Formats: sequence, structure tokens, C-alpha cells
Amino acid sequence: MMQKGRVIKVTGSWYSILTESGVAYNARIVGKFRLEGKRLTNPVAVGDEVMFEVEDVEENTALIREILPRRNYVTRQSPRKKHDLHLIAANIDQAMVMSTIISPTLKPGFIDRFLLMTEPHDIPAIILLNKSDLWGEEEEEIFGGLHAIYTRIGYQVMRCSAVTSDGMEAIRDVLKDKITLLSGQSGVGKSSVINVIQEGLGLRTQDISDYSGKGQHTTTFAEMFELDFGGSIIDTPGIKTLSFNNLEVMDVAHNFREFFEFSTGCKFSDCTHRDEPGCAVKRAVEEGEISELRYMNYLQILDEIEEQNYWERRTDF
Repeated sequence: MMQKGRVIKVTGSWYSILTESGVAYNARIVGKFRLEGKRLTNPVAVGDEVMFEVEDVEENTALIREILPRRNYVTRQSPRKKHDLHLIAANIDQAMVMSTIISPTLKPGFIDRFLLMTEPHDIPAIILLNKSDLWGEEEEEIFGGLHAIYTRIGYQVMRCSAVTSDGMEAIRDVLKDKITLLSGQSGVGKSSVINVIQEGLGLRTQDISDYSGKGQHTTTFAEMFELDFGGSIIDTPGIKTLSFNNLEVMDVAHNFREFFEFSTGCKFSDCTHRDEPGCAVKRAVEEGEISELRYMNYLQILDEIEEQNYWERRTDF
């Protein structure tokens, strides 16, 4: 008999499924699943609703027969197979990208790259800067600058500290009664923040490497946790880099939201906002209406996409 459940954890080829009645199963996939014809390293993600049948009652194992239609999803270029996509999560209400200004050092380009994953699906995104307990005057100024850049174009920007609990109540308010994807670079403290937000989880944490100053992975697989104040949070492994073999130049141009808005004033409809005459986006950058930081990050992404040769880009999938 077929039953309905939600995937709450992914470990290799096994998927933890929770039914509406609270029964959990360990499941495997039967058959092949694709995402709109795209090549995927993982056909099922945390947040997916699936139809399954019980395989072994005593062992609580099951077989996934069908993935129900997704209302949205987040993918990234696979870090191991650059011609494939990796499905991060599905059916979420919002996404939160966590970064730090120091320990590890801020990489603002990462924030824009993350937003490039959520924007095509109209998924609300929140930018969270952790480790505010380490900030001095310079870091406070950087936060103020980032806050101004991103709130101006409609993103919510927050600060927090897992050490002092700075900002934690505000985060709980944002997470309440929603399914939230939490992502970020390695070492920014995702697990530590979740442990403060939801007591009793005891997620494993690890210090920044003293030798490299870079974060080390603590979360090795994606998992959804229920929040006792309402809602769920999906914790994901730390991301080192984000690349976009799967995108074309105009995909990027259309998903930098303020660029798309100003582009209606460009002389050419296919303007890439680089060297074309009559570019309204470049004019907006020069006049301070578009962030120069965002524009430089945009140009870097375009350069990376165009540097890839045909075999690397594989636009036929």
C-alpha cells in the first residue's frame, strides 16, 4: 500500500522519511527520477514529498516510488561532477544564507552567488551575519554597509552570535512556522546557531582551523529539524565554492534583481551590462543607484561562465 511522507534526511543512497502520523522509515529509491530533464547527482532532496511503500515492517525500511510535484527547489552545480546539478532542498518557504565578517573572513561574492540560486524560484532569502561577538568598529561598519546594500533591494539582513545569543530572538521570529533552508560556507557556525535556536539538538560543531583560518565541515549531510516554536529548519553541509556551469549570461543578468529592474532602460534588450552603449545598469552603478560591490561580483560570475568551453558547459542538458 502506498503512503505519503516527507524526506527529512539524506545520507548517501538512503533517505529518512517521516509520515504525517509521525512514523519514520529508512527508504531507498526505485527507478530513475530526473528534474526537468537535468542531470542530477541526487534525485531526491530533504523537503521532498514522496509516495512510498513499506518494504520491511520490522526493519522500518521502505521504497520510494514517486516524487510528488515540487513547489520550488534549490540546486547547485555539483562539487564533484561539474556537468551535473546537486539538489539541495525542495518545498521550502525561505532560505537563509549565513556568513561571517571575520573568522572566517567575509566573502561577499558568496552571498550574491547564493542569491543566484534562490532568485530564479522567487524564494525569499535572508542574509545572516554570525559571530557578532567578535566584531570591532571596522566589522560594525562592514555590517552597516552590507545591511544598506541588501535591504535596499529587498533582502532581509540580520546579525547574531551563538556565543552571546545576540539576535537569536529575532531569528526565531523569522523562522517561526516556516520551512527554512539554512546554508553557508564552512566554518560560519551554522550548527552552533541551530543549537542555540533549538535546545537539545546537540549538533556537532568544530572550531576554525588554526592553520588555515578556514572553516571545517561538521555537517556531512542535509537534515530537517522541527522547531519547538513552530516550523522546521534544514541544515546543510558547508559550501566551499559555488559555480554556475548550468547558467547562461542572461540567466545571471535576469536574476540580479535590481539589474533586471533597471535593464528596462537599456538600449538593447539583450544587454549584458558590460560594454554595450546605452546601458541603464552601468549608468545606475556610476550614479550610485546600484551597488558597485554587487556589480563587480556580477562581472566575475559572467567571466567564469564565459571562460568555460563547450564541453565544460554542456548546455544540452
